[in-house]
Amino acid sequence: MFGALIAAVLAILAARLWVMQVAEGSAYALQAKQNRVREVTLEAPRGQIFDRNGEPLVVNRAVLVVMAEPGLAYNEKAGESAEEQAKGQVKQNLSTLLGVPVSEIEEKLASKKENALAPRVIATDVSLDKIAYLAEHASEFEGIEVRSRAVRQYPQGRLAAHVLGYAGEISDSQLSGADYAGYDPTDIVGKTGAELSFENVLHGDRGARILEVTAGGRPRRMISETQPNAGKDIVLTIDSEIQKVAEEALVDALADAHRNNSVKAKSGAAVAVDVTNGEVVALASCPTFDPALFVGGISQETWAEITDKSSEYPLSNRAIAGLYPPASTFKAITGLAGLDSGLTSAVSSYYCPGRWIGMGEQWGKWCWLHSGHKSMSFRGGVEESCDAVFYEIGYAFYKNDREGIQRFAREFGYGSRLGIDLPGERAGRMPDAKWKKEFNEDYPEYQRWLPGDTVNLAIGQGDTLVTPLQVAMSYAAIANGGTLYKPHVLKEVLSSDGNPVVTVEPTVIAEPDVSDEDLRTMRTALKQVVRTGTGKSAFRGFNVSVAGKTGTAEVAGKDDFAWFVGYAPADSPKYCVAVVIEQGGSGGSVAAPAARQILAALLGEKIEHVNATDNSR
Repeated sequence: MFGALIAAVLAILAARLWVMQVAEGSAYALQAKQNRVREVTLEAPRGQIFDRNGEPLVVNRAVLVVMAEPGLAYNEKAGESAEEQAKGQVKQNLSTLLGVPVSEIEEKLASKKENALAPRVIATDVSLDKIAYLAEHASEFEGIEVRSRAVRQYPQGRLAAHVLGYAGEISDSQLSGADYAGYDPTDIVGKTGAELSFENVLHGDRGARILEVTAGGRPRRMISETQPNAGKDIVLTIDSEIQKVAEEALVDALADAHRNNSVKAKSGAAVAVDVTNGEVVALASCPTFDPALFVGGISQETWAEITDKSSEYPLSNRAIAGLYPPASTFKAITGLAGLDSGLTSAVSSYYCPGRWIGMGEQWGKWCWLHSGHKSMSFRGGVEESCDAVFYEIGYAFYKNDREGIQRFAREFGYGSRLGIDLPGERAGRMPDAKWKKEFNEDYPEYQRWLPGDTVNLAIGQGDTLVTPLQVAMSYAAIANGGTLYKPHVLKEVLSSDGNPVVTVEPTVIAEPDVSDEDLRTMRTALKQVVRTGTGKSAFRGFNVSVAGKTGTAEVAGKDDFAWFVGYAPADSPKYCVAVVIEQGGSGGSVAAPAARQILAALLGEKIEHVNATDNSR
């Protein structure tokens, strides 16, 4: 019986050995190899970004990074052993040298994003004197190493910050998204602007380093290495020289507003587009920010500063996300809609008494010129921005085609996103009866669409909200003969040898149903605005004919917003510029001079800032 027991035990052991060595031998061999071999991925440099003339906007800069072995993390099981004390001293030395709290070092060492064997980044872009100290006192920094890493650099500083955006370490929500399949938890990815829009092009392919490690997990030798492939470079439609002028023009406009006692003016936006193809040549938003703040991670203190209400939200791209009443810039759309529908004509005449009472004495509305413009033609109404003329047109629409203005405006891109290849674009609002009923769902007494709603809409007030980009693109469509192009900032994607592999072609969004005759009538009126009307002061002495429209928007609880939108050359349009200054006051005296500076840069004219006067709305 004892012999049989021994035989049974030996049989079980033999069977188990056979399973381990034969049946599952390959699996155990793989596990053994995995215990001996580790793969560490290598970061791929991001592609660079250039303006349309090849000027660098975003490049990569090699910086020195201090890294620490993950084994330096505190081990509770080891307690206060001599080994733990030694590690603690290393971390204290590092904290003193780099100015990084020990708690933050511990947090970075404990990160689970990186490969188990990969060193953790403690500090980026460390100065040479600190690197030299590390080398001279290596015995005090066991487990610490210095590596070179590519980070984003902005050769032109803050220029075009809202277009370029910034990059940062991939977030958990991004990592779990389908668009980031295969990304490493430590990858640097685009967060806003072009960095985000063209992430799939700018992001390269990681390399890999195969290491043989000891039983304790420490690297012993490198077995093989695959070099990373850098991301592709891209060329934008932005012209850095025009962009610089646009940003300076916004600063000048704010100064003009302050001189005109609009002391609350602190922000604004400007857009310049090519009317023949939808290319965005300049796109500026004020205040702006420094994208370099995000290199290596932004501090909580700095983040709090740039997101506080008092900062005027510099991260907001007002050119595509700011929503404003279009004010009198919308009169061109109302006028074209009236011409198209037959509710007005080039030879129609009106009378402006100052206070318009077309809907009844109790519903009277003032023209901006309280003394009245008296007899006015349709073109004169555009030229002098006479509100009474457009009150009449708006009221005619209410009585004959209640939502005709809205339908027409939507053909020119209002009330929807235009699809620019930058994140954050907003659709704005083109109000109608359905919207008003839904918006006032809890207030039945306010749900009905009234004559005053259409009349307010006709002069770009009421509940209408637009973006500066929409205004620029709608006037570009007027300028080019009735084609609404999709705005875009990407021009080309380059291969590794610098040749284009992708070239963006113009895309037509819509071709509004408007006759050539009606467009000629409106373009003639818009030329008169700049030649003899509300835009005359801002463009005196300008050598190129400009067509455009001033606007001054009323916003509840705030000072007036200043607008100007125009295109040039007026008879052979190439560029269109829109400028808005929040709480800036008069469009003709604040926004129009800024637009003049930008158009001058676009057309090769002398760039000068003029002091203009205009009391219109």
